[in-house]
Amino acid sequence: MPAEPTREHDVLVVGAGVSGLACALDLCAAGLDVLLVEQAEAVGGRVRTDRRDGFLLDHGFQVFNTSYPQVKRRLRLAELRLRPFTPGVLVQTPRGRMRFTDPTRRPRAAADLLPGRLGSGRDIAALGLLGARDMLLPPALLRRGRDTSTRSALAAAGISPALVEDFLRPFLSGVFLEEELETSARYFHLVWRSMLRGTLCLPDAGIGAVPAQLAAGLPAGVLRLGTPVRELTAAGAALADGTELPARAVVVATGPGAAAALLPGLAVPATRTVTTLYHAAPVPPLAEPTLLVDSARRVLNTVVLSEVAPGYATDGRALVSTSVLGAAADGREAEVRSALAGLYGTDTSDWEHLASYTVREALPAMPAPWPLIRSSRFGAGRYVCGDHRATGSLQGAMASGTRAAREVLQELGR
Repeated sequence: MPAEPTREHDVLVVGAGVSGLACALDLCAAGLDVLLVEQAEAVGGRVRTDRRDGFLLDHGFQVFNTSYPQVKRRLRLAELRLRPFTPGVLVQTPRGRMRFTDPTRRPRAAADLLPGRLGSGRDIAALGLLGARDMLLPPALLRRGRDTSTRSALAAAGISPALVEDFLRPFLSGVFLEEELETSARYFHLVWRSMLRGTLCLPDAGIGAVPAQLAAGLPAGVLRLGTPVRELTAAGAALADGTELPARAVVVATGPGAAAALLPGLAVPATRTVTTLYHAAPVPPLAEPTLLVDSARRVLNTVVLSEVAPGYATDGRALVSTSVLGAAADGREAEVRSALAGLYGTDTSDWEHLASYTVREALPAMPAPWPLIRSSRFGAGRYVCGDHRATGSLQGAMASGTRAAREVLQELGR
């Protein structure tokens, strides 16, 4: 027999990922009576960290960008104890390992960009002009540009196919989770800008520290974990146990698949799947906090996370994170381990495989033309937010939650 309905709330937010947390925080700040429900036993959605045998294992390879406007607005960065990556990447090519470092941050590394190393003089000049444009132009202009694929945008910027294949394609494949560079050029320009203007880093306690800090800002009684929603109803929502949750407005802040199930008729994009494998190595195979990518694309990227953030490994060994496209499959770990032996130039037979995380709906597919800004309103009293409604990033997720809160407040007359 269904349980009795609870009192009516102004707004019910379904899903306590970073989008739902941002939405709930803004609604509470406006004085509304909000209930935020999450089916899992922890907040964060895909932005989660597990603690296992002295290691911190993020759900998939994650990075934190300090230049995102929503990050600056919402988070107390000092409390996260952020640990930076090297401002650049290493690329394994048929000619050997090449280094690309941002010369504006490390001028002494400018020699790495000399013609004949990573690319030709023309390539380096074209890449420099592209970076200067993206870093200096107002974001509004980048958003309004004609949208094509990232591959087409790189060609239009004068960057040769050789540099694209040796460096940009393997690097950006790890950013977009696709290998053909079909992702929206407008989104690429915004991502490139954020990388040039911000610092890529990780909290010393794992990426899960980000949603945990957001959740800590909610008033008491707003967040309810372990509370799966079965369906939306005329009055609000019904939980899996039959309990009714009446609300004047409902915001669905889940992944696209769950959102479409709760809101029949909702158009959702295709999504990208990625698998991240974690290994414990007796010694660091690379003694620096630098991302390593592979022009042969045997893996998307790999990094010694304990060199980035020492708190990720406390048992004396090094923690290596490696990501590949698609879901985990039989024999995949052995293939990855073999590839890592070549990439790091070391014997990996004594590495311990700690875990593999397959993240489905890791990112929305964002082919051109991709709408960077999309209304959250689905119908009267019904809203939806998440990175699939904006861009596949922490910034996109929180911005979508912010927009949903603003549109709810407009409907409710606040």
